[in-house]
This record gives sequence, C-alpha cells and structure tokens, in this order.
Amino acid sequence: MDIPGPEPRADGGVAALAAAGGLHTYQLRLHAAYGPVVRFQLPGAGEAVSVADPVLLEATVGIDRRPERLFAFLDPLFEAGNLQAMPAGEHTPWRRQVLSALAGRPSHERHLPRFTELATALADRWDEQADHGPVGLQKDLTTLSLRMICGYALGGDTADPDRVVAAFEAVLTEHLGRLHQDPPSDPPGTSAGRAEEALAHLRATVDRVVRAHRSGGRAGSSDLIGALVEAGASPARIRDTVMAMMLAAHHTTGVAVSWTLHLLGGHPEVADRVAGELDRVLGDRAAPDYADLRRLRYLEMTLKESMRLYPPGPYGARETTGPLTVGDYEIPAGTTILYPFWAIHMNPDHWPEPEEFRPERFTPEETARRPRLAYVPFGIGPRSCEGAALAMVEAELVLAVLLKRFRFRPAPGHRVTPVERFVLWAADDIRMTVHRRTANQDRGDAPGRRPAAG
Repeated sequence: MDIPGPEPRADGGVAALAAAGGLHTYQLRLHAAYGPVVRFQLPGAGEAVSVADPVLLEATVGIDRRPERLFAFLDPLFEAGNLQAMPAGEHTPWRRQVLSALAGRPSHERHLPRFTELATALADRWDEQADHGPVGLQKDLTTLSLRMICGYALGGDTADPDRVVAAFEAVLTEHLGRLHQDPPSDPPGTSAGRAEEALAHLRATVDRVVRAHRSGGRAGSSDLIGALVEAGASPARIRDTVMAMMLAAHHTTGVAVSWTLHLLGGHPEVADRVAGELDRVLGDRAAPDYADLRRLRYLEMTLKESMRLYPPGPYGARETTGPLTVGDYEIPAGTTILYPFWAIHMNPDHWPEPEEFRPERFTPEETARRPRLAYVPFGIGPRSCEGAALAMVEAELVLAVLLKRFRFRPAPGHRVTPVERFVLWAADDIRMTVHRRTANQDRGDAPGRRPAAG
C-alpha cells in the first residue's frame, strides 16, 4: 500500500515547510490531513516518512542509525566524528559509558547542592524584579541550565564558568544559524571567527579537566569525564562528549521549565495545587533535597504534562537499515523516519482533548492505560537522550525553587508563539511577571477545572 502524503514539489518541500512555520507544525498538519503515517519531502533528506501512532512506532524502536545529512551542520563541533550520527557499533559502547555517569542517583545527589545554589541565585535576581515588570524566562533559564551542566560536566574545575557558558552560546548561535540559514548580522567572517575562538576555549577547558583526571589530582570531580577517562576514551572523544552533553542540556531543562511556568501562569488552579504540595513537603525550607523530589509527585506530573504539550525537542530522526513494515506500509531501506514528538503527544486516540493542560493524565493509573510510546519527550530506543534522568532532576529542582517562592503571570500584551529552532522555542521569549507568594495569594491544593492550554 502506498503511503499517503502531499504531492512532490520542485523545491523539495521548502515552501511547504516555511508556510507551516517549521517542521513541528508542518508535521501536525500532515498527520491531521493524511493519518498516522505520512510520506513527505524533507529538505536535506529527500523524502521522509513520519509516524505519529505510538503502536506503529514499535516497529521502528530498534533502529540505531540517524540520517547523517540531517545532523551534518554539527560536524564542526566534533573532532572524533559526529556523536549525533555515529555508527551503531560505535554508538552502543559509547552510550553505555555515558549512561554509567549520567543515569545514577549518586551522581545526581552529589551535584544537587550546586544546582540548588545556581537556581537560588536566579531566584534572588528575579526577586529584585518582582512586581516591577516582566522577565524573559527562556533566556534566563537556558543560561541557568548551561551553568548547571557546565558544573556537572566539568566538575567545577573551571576557574571561569561564565566564560565557558558565553563561549558555548557563541558556538551554538553560529551553528544553529547555519542550520536555519539566518542572514549574518556581523561583517563576513566575524561571527564565524568568534565561534572558532569560543570552540577552542571550550576544548582547552575540557582538556585541562581531563589532564587533572589522568594525573589523579582531582579524580572523580567530574563523573562524566572520570567515567570516560577510566574507559580509555580518547581526549577528542571526551571533548566531543562534553560538547554534546552541553548541547542537549541547553535545549532541555531551561526550555522545559519555561514552558511549564508559561502553562502555570495561565492555569492558576494547577499552580495552586503545585504550591500546596511544595508547602506540605518542604515546610519552611526554600529548596528540596534529593529525597524530597520523589515526594513532589504532582510537580512531576505537571512537568510531564508540560513536556507533552511543548516537547523541548519537537522531533527525532532515524534511517532504516533494511526493509521495514509499519502497519500496512512497506518502507524501504535507507528511508528517513521522522518521529514527530509533538504530533505523537497530540494524538487524540491516546490523549483525549489533547490541547487541554491536565497533569492528572500522568497518574500511575492513567499512564498504565496508554501505549508506552505515547509519551516520548526524550526520544525513542537506543538513540534516546542519555541525560533524560538528569534533566528531570534539574527541571524539578528549578521548578520547586521558583514555585516555592513566586507566582508567575503572563505579561500583559505579550503573545507567546512556539517556533522550531532545533528546539521548541518561543518566537519572542516567554515574558512573565514575577510575584512573591503570600499566604492570601495561595489557596492550597484545592482541585479545580483545568482551562485549555493557550
């Protein structure tokens, strides 16, 4: 059976993608028009197949190849081969080494005090702006997430973490600009030159930490680098891994937290219940410890529902290594498979009234009723995000610190428009006013009707 989809166009699909406002919204439109499996032109990949049904996705879950052309824009960041598209045989042992550092509770618990310190510093700064005008959530929160992951990846062994953060932002801006073909705002060569200098600084910083680990002087100060050194990874591979981790962290924690605050600002009933839970679990304490995070169940449900409505990474990609049967369709080898996370999360067959913001969708009972791939904010299969567990710890901590202290309201007249910029960003940031919590502002955790997500 032929896979349905729009007729091919001479421009390779560029105009259709642009008219939709990005790949994330284009996939929503495609699946609404053609069903759960769609064939379409994807610029840079020729023809692709998008699958939005979680049951049909099971047929693709074991694929461990990414299409190299789609990730080629990241090639200059890596010295030992593009980690986003490395061959499966090389990827499996590398992933095992990275997970040994990122997935374990001891590592998360050890870094929590520093994460708390950084989150509290942001809260202190926002406290000075409270009741005085809006703050730009995504700018501040993505900078916070970079500071957190910089400390985690480098173990606090860098003398100037702010310079590392600034250097990474320069590198990221340059390479995402190449992906989206933004016109340069600087004279020719200026932006690229700054990015090259910043990249050299990042690599030199990682090299210093690696040398310290190899000499035994600061063994264990970076769980990630320590695990890779112990596994015998080359210096270039270690540098690449730190860069990849910073890239992933930059577009997960900060973006997820910002969309969650945006949703809570428009849904005061949910915000009341989150505040009530924080007060019960934390009492007079301003921040949770690691054990508290497990008790903040409604906060976790709220974060998950936010990432359903606004997944930080709106899609994933794989390349078939052989013929593949997906439902009634035969997909040939070498086909680019798109995982449209946003369309999957908005599938009404598994998410009734999908536009509604309802954290209660993530009770254990509700979760057990859905197919396991109905919710995939961190990807699918052997190429899913290695830092997913760490990202959840960071995001829940930051939300707890901020929501214990503040209430957030939409900035008057500010329109929040999701756009795809490698991540699900907001076109003009998410601007909200910050208000200190007081006893008469909060009504505990009384349940109420959940208005539709806006």
